[in-house]
Amino acid sequence: MSNKFFNDAVIGNKNVRATFSSTGELLRAYYPSVDFKQFVDFFHVGMKVNDSAIIYLHQDINNRYNQYYTDNTNILNTEIENTYFNIKIRQTDFALVKENIIAKRYTIVNGNKLDLDLSFLVRSKLYSNDNNMVSGKVIDNGLIQYNHDFSFSIFANKNISGHRINDVESCFREAVLTDKDYIGMSNDSAVSYNLGKLKSGDQIDFTLFIYIENNNNIKNMEELEEKIENYKKIDVNKEYTQAKKYWTNYLEKHDGLNLRENSNKLVNDRVKEIYKRTILLFPLLQNEETGGVSATVEIDENREKSGRYSYCWPRDAVFIAKAFDYLNMKKETDKFYENFCKKTQSKNGMWEQRFYTDGTLAPCWGYQIDETASVIYGVYEHYKNTKELKFLQSNMKMCENALHFLFKYLENIFGEKEEKDLVKKEIEEQVIKEGRQKDQIYKHVSYDLWEMNEGVHLYSLASIYGAFNAMIGMYEEIKPKYENNRLKLEKIAKDIQKIKDEIENIRKYVENNLYDENTKVLRRNTEDSKMDISTIGAVYPFELFGADEKKVLNTVEKINMTLRTYTGGYLRFEQDSYMGGKYPWPVTTLWMAMYYLKAGNKKMAQECFKFVVNSTSSLGFISEQVDNNTMKPSWAIGLGWSHAMFIITLAELLKL
Repeated sequence: MSNKFFNDAVIGNKNVRATFSSTGELLRAYYPSVDFKQFVDFFHVGMKVNDSAIIYLHQDINNRYNQYYTDNTNILNTEIENTYFNIKIRQTDFALVKENIIAKRYTIVNGNKLDLDLSFLVRSKLYSNDNNMVSGKVIDNGLIQYNHDFSFSIFANKNISGHRINDVESCFREAVLTDKDYIGMSNDSAVSYNLGKLKSGDQIDFTLFIYIENNNNIKNMEELEEKIENYKKIDVNKEYTQAKKYWTNYLEKHDGLNLRENSNKLVNDRVKEIYKRTILLFPLLQNEETGGVSATVEIDENREKSGRYSYCWPRDAVFIAKAFDYLNMKKETDKFYENFCKKTQSKNGMWEQRFYTDGTLAPCWGYQIDETASVIYGVYEHYKNTKELKFLQSNMKMCENALHFLFKYLENIFGEKEEKDLVKKEIEEQVIKEGRQKDQIYKHVSYDLWEMNEGVHLYSLASIYGAFNAMIGMYEEIKPKYENNRLKLEKIAKDIQKIKDEIENIRKYVENNLYDENTKVLRRNTEDSKMDISTIGAVYPFELFGADEKKVLNTVEKINMTLRTYTGGYLRFEQDSYMGGKYPWPVTTLWMAMYYLKAGNKKMAQECFKFVVNSTSSLGFISEQVDNNTMKPSWAIGLGWSHAMFIITLAELLKL
């Protein structure tokens, strides 16, 4: 596939997602969830005008573009003006509310003084492999591309005028599709539709549909063709109205910060647009069935610049779930903890680095202890928002299992494990050599939250500190339920005492190993003294230190000297090598905003917030990184963690 590093826009419903470039090209299509399965290698559409070669709608030297969402919806509009033929096209892309169908509606206006003969062409190349090969089959009104598991059908409410199953490259540019074959072993096929003569000044509407289906849901190809025959009768205007109503109602329901009625000077039109886009993005990142939340929609399938993106990191999702709570998305948060987290927790109590949103384990390269600690912290944060004891009771066993994993992790860090029984120790060491030690994971060194450094990290220990305080809070809430259960109360008391002991151990360890006596600043880990925004995690959200403690103030001063860019955004850490390491991140900048709010510095918090507001995409998406020179997104547009921090920071700013 060609590089498609930027998803400028995303649409979808509960099962189907699709992403687009700024010129309206369909880049990716997913079913049945946001992260799997992705079908499209490329999807090109174009027009033949009179005897011309193909005019690609998404890329032509004579085209001008304007893109926007229909107000308050996930309905995308791309206006395309071809200045050579003076044709104006509005492409409207949206997912039907109740079907696995993407509608692509085209309104074509002839601004030429001459009448024009128009044909519409579609070329679709899907991913294919030797183990599950894609083939193509032409039907009266379109094309079915299928493999053993899925079908990807392209159709309209009129019959095709031409098709090509094999060797599309040789004829598509000339826009004349002829072929004797109606079926073939090709994942790259094309069809065309004759739109007829469009008189000067007139307008024509044409709609293309994409229908994605799991083959387990249909009996055979004949049944699929019958469904398509019925679907071609779809009233696209009615479906558009339903989609518009659905998203408008969704947005109204989840306006948890009541921004429509807010007169705060901070809440300008741009802030409102980003806020609305965030609310509309979140359901497109969450797996409807499991509650898992994708970091973003994938941008780097070939891992040319990263380890891929479209996975659920428990830590990231905890921040997103906190944003959910601000937006009246209680059910979404419940589902994440009650379903996804329970499904993905290992028997030893930990969570691995990342998962697919359906809960299966994704490719990993180590583990991060803060993933486990963050879930405990997040459960309690959600409880504090809802005050639903039933939720707490339902998740206590999960949290206790995670708690005991954290205990064992710290035993290794602090060297607390008893080793009096030398025979037992020798046996354990031999078993480790043979690779049969079940809990040897506790002896592994954790990665930091940036997944680039192994060791003992301040952020990681702070997250455990936050998890421990959360567990104490949960135990205090749950104890009255066990007033007649002496054994349970004794166990709770034992755990609380153990937690308090470990809290003191964390404090001592940090003081002795993660604080530089010479520079009087906090260290990010025990191996180096590079400044790192993640040290702020010890203040927010985990409150290991207060915002006004001298060591924190010194650390913030050093951060501003080393990580703050001239535009007001913040880098992750010194000598960052990822993506060049020279661009600020909205997440880190909003993190600093939260610190400044804790410190009572409203002015600096607002400056950090404004940097993020001023560096979003034209459609209101927040990225992973921002180009200092252009103040535009430079990587991973529509990052869930960035949008979550935006909501969390905005909510706190509005309290002032």
